[in-house]
Amino acid sequence: MDNLSPVDVHGNRATAPVAPIPTPTRRFDVRRVYTALIGIPIVYAIIRYLPPWGLTLLVVIGGAIALLELTRMGFGDRRNPALTGLALGLTTLLIVRPHWALPIDTILLPGLAGVLLAMLGSSNSLTSRFHDAAIALFGPLYIGLTLSTLVSTRALPSGEWLIVFIAVVTWASDIGAYYAGTLWGRHPLAPSISPKKSIEGLAGGLALAMAVALLTQVWLVPQLTMLHALALGFLMTGTGLVGDLCESAIKRGVGVKDSGGILPGHGGMLDRLDSLLFTAPTFYYYVTLVCGFSPLP
Repeated sequence: MDNLSPVDVHGNRATAPVAPIPTPTRRFDVRRVYTALIGIPIVYAIIRYLPPWGLTLLVVIGGAIALLELTRMGFGDRRNPALTGLALGLTTLLIVRPHWALPIDTILLPGLAGVLLAMLGSSNSLTSRFHDAAIALFGPLYIGLTLSTLVSTRALPSGEWLIVFIAVVTWASDIGAYYAGTLWGRHPLAPSISPKKSIEGLAGGLALAMAVALLTQVWLVPQLTMLHALALGFLMTGTGLVGDLCESAIKRGVGVKDSGGILPGHGGMLDRLDSLLFTAPTFYYYVTLVCGFSPLP
């Protein structure tokens, strides 16, 4: 006997109710808290008490680790030390460039020539050579060029507090989105790229980021007006989300969950920096172009 749905009194076959599609849920990971309790004081001390080169060194280390994670995901099983070394060198030079005020073409043009020569000398297939060369050029732009705006921001008046503003607003957006999405997330934001992100999470991240931006402006960055602080909280939440989704798309494209495992509870360095890669340039160009901040003489 076939398994048919029941009929009503009028002889019409009833339609079985369609179960809602469950939204992936997140579980609290206590390792995130432990990592933050150790990492945040160290980062704050470097920003607050060391000279600008201290922050630059921190950014170079973080950027290099993120770049290695990106090339490992992109190259897959292929070993390409020449392209990896060139990408690391380009990333480092782009990050430290603001200290020397080097024109960007003096870094990118020799870097392009080096990557193309390494591509020609590779023993991989032609398709793999082109693919790997593209990654070796993309990585320094995606990581090195964006992170260099942190070094440029540190050179502005009260630059250490501006860096703190970038950090706490970016973290607030991430934390608000994570926990609001965990507790109340019901409506997926970008299911094809990152199924766990929700509209409720975005709202939570925006609310916390704007509140933290206002508090930071009052306590630490009075040279910003309250209106500029609110605008930055809004813009940095949006661009941080774009950065997060871009990295999620990269990971989804290569079939990995995390870029690495160096930060317990957070995944890899690129997982931790993905929003900052977009919020740092947003902040720097906003305060220099809109607010009129200029580097110290």
